[in-house]
Amino acid sequence: MSTLMRPPDQDLAPLPPLVGLGFARWVWRQLTSMKTALILLFLLAIASIPGSILPQQGNDPLKVKEWIAGSPEVGSILQSFGFFDVFAAPWFAAVYLLLFISLIGCVIPRARQHWRAMLAPPPSAPRNLNRLGGTVTLDLKADPAEVLTGAADYLRRHRWRVVSGPAVTADGAQWVAAEKGYLRETGNLVFHVALLLILASGAVGGRFGWKGNVIVKEGGGLANTVTQYDAWGGGRLVDSDSLT
Repeated sequence: MSTLMRPPDQDLAPLPPLVGLGFARWVWRQLTSMKTALILLFLLAIASIPGSILPQQGNDPLKVKEWIAGSPEVGSILQSFGFFDVFAAPWFAAVYLLLFISLIGCVIPRARQHWRAMLAPPPSAPRNLNRLGGTVTLDLKADPAEVLTGAADYLRRHRWRVVSGPAVTADGAQWVAAEKGYLRETGNLVFHVALLLILASGAVGGRFGWKGNVIVKEGGGLANTVTQYDAWGGGRLVDSDSLT
């Protein structure tokens, strides 16, 4: 009869705390992860709901006053949290900025890696093809050079990236290798870049853009001043005096 003895538990050395540059790298990796980007995008969608339901100060300040006058207690609470000016609230700007930084930190490394992979030639054929899944062996009576040339031409016609080795393997066999599938990652990167452009254009429009509504009768005139507009809304950095 034998008895198995468990070794005594050894005290594991505690990991050093993350401080300084190590902590900054950890925060950056967490912020630029795809999981964080999805969470921030979901939070941005939720944060935009009050802006589409409640009247906004920048679009219709009169309705905001009427809403607060109709429900003073609830209105004062919502106003203190910036729900009547959602897209200019600090908490909305924080989520917006974090999402923008997260997408930039995610897209740039992936785009750089994708670009290098597209420029790099396909890998050479392995020495032992039997280790690859889906390997099929065919015995052909045609000349090996003609078979390789035909295979390479066929793959190129079907948009494969083809490379053939001028050298031979250890057993004297020639080879042709091909790969494709970069278009999917390209489309993914294009989507993320388009999302970045939408976020950037929304931020620029919200700060420097303006819009005004006015009814001009036939034969009448209009002076490009704020007082001439029936409704006027401008970004945070728009100077109404610059219209004239």
